[in-house]
Amino acid sequence: MTKDLDELLKQTSEWLRGAGPVSDIVMSSRIRLARNLEKLPFATRATKQSQADVLKLVKEGIAHSPTLKKPLIFEMGELSEVDRQFLVERHLVSREHVIHPDHKAVAIGQGEVISIMINEEDHLRIQVMQSGLNLADAWTVSDTLDDELSEAIPYAYSSDWGYLTCCPTNTGTGMRASVMLHLPALVLTKQINKVLHTITKLGLTARGLYGEGTEASGNFFQISNQVSLGRSEEELIENIERILKEVIHQEQTAREALVTNNRIQLEDRIWRAFGILRHAQTMSSNEALDLLSAVRLGMDLKLMNGLNRSTLNELFIFSQPAHLQKLEGKTLTARERDAKRAQLLRTRLGNHHEKQT
Repeated sequence: MTKDLDELLKQTSEWLRGAGPVSDIVMSSRIRLARNLEKLPFATRATKQSQADVLKLVKEGIAHSPTLKKPLIFEMGELSEVDRQFLVERHLVSREHVIHPDHKAVAIGQGEVISIMINEEDHLRIQVMQSGLNLADAWTVSDTLDDELSEAIPYAYSSDWGYLTCCPTNTGTGMRASVMLHLPALVLTKQINKVLHTITKLGLTARGLYGEGTEASGNFFQISNQVSLGRSEEELIENIERILKEVIHQEQTAREALVTNNRIQLEDRIWRAFGILRHAQTMSSNEALDLLSAVRLGMDLKLMNGLNRSTLNELFIFSQPAHLQKLEGKTLTARERDAKRAQLLRTRLGNHHEKQT
């Protein structure tokens, strides 16, 4: 099983490719569906036996899905703490999914586009991720997979309320549509709080890089719908995309203003960040995220060359603690991780061509 997990290190996740619409600002789009099986207790009243039953039934259902071909299936209780955190860092499972690992599992499709958490807050959390602003395609895949699974494992559903979930905010469609936005210019120009306040009033919520309960590191913000009851999936996606277009426009405007009015200071910030990344001997996770954010902005604004978005996107993930330890093949102390992180960044950025003058 660990060998299969190690194979993920050798591939680039679809959502990290740096492709798709508006990929200079939108790193990824995700559709997540919350589902529960009928006639089995929900998580709040689940027993170990009922969780084991859910796990067995979902595995059998997945085996009949044409969309999810030959998935990798990992049971959380059989993985080490580092391996579980590795899956969190790749956005394949939630942080909550690894806290009490018994009878929990994840099924991962090719390219890490699809992942299904089993026995998280709900019996199933079906997740589809795409690169760039691509909620429509993510929904198409999710909808097809959801139909396939529902034929094999009947869901808890009410004609009045829709899909029944543990959390009332998920009841209805059970859908959470979210995008990961890189908004460094709004942060630098101190407009970010106003923007986030506005989207909250419009029914969306903003979280950090790893979802609920996390801070916005590296100027990344995960924006999603707050409720799913009373609207169709298409309406929810249309609403979030409409609001996102305005957020994207404001980030683009802020970037243009920085280049026009503060170009020297902006270039100084970007190249100082690159210099530290290229030469530091030790570096924390948060510092790496902030510096990589500055360099990514420089690349996206064409103020530096020789780098590509996919490489930088990967470094945001590979510089995280569990990835470093997987690369090294052993457990590392915090100090050792900081040294390994700096070494990784020096090596991966070493081929960067010097700024053209």
